[in-house]
Amino acid sequence: MSESIFNRIAMLRAERGLSRRELADALGVHYQTIGYLERGEYSPSLHLALRIAEYFEVPVEVVFSIRPFPRLGSSEHSA
Repeated sequence: MSESIFNRIAMLRAERGLSRRELADALGVHYQTIGYLERGEYSPSLHLALRIAEYFEVPVEVVFSIRPFPRLGSSEHSA
């Protein structure tokens, strides 16, 4: 049984103007690992998930979820 882990790595990386390679170098992983994570083709170890959250200085649940994140600008967020 395969369980999906959803993430906001691409969004966080784009907000900071980082390439996949720059993030990978900072985390000590191969740049392709970042691509696999962003596409949901690979679920990170707990250690890597915590390192990614620490790197972006956010709680781990801001980066990762077992449910899809709501789309930005969706009616759930409208006033």
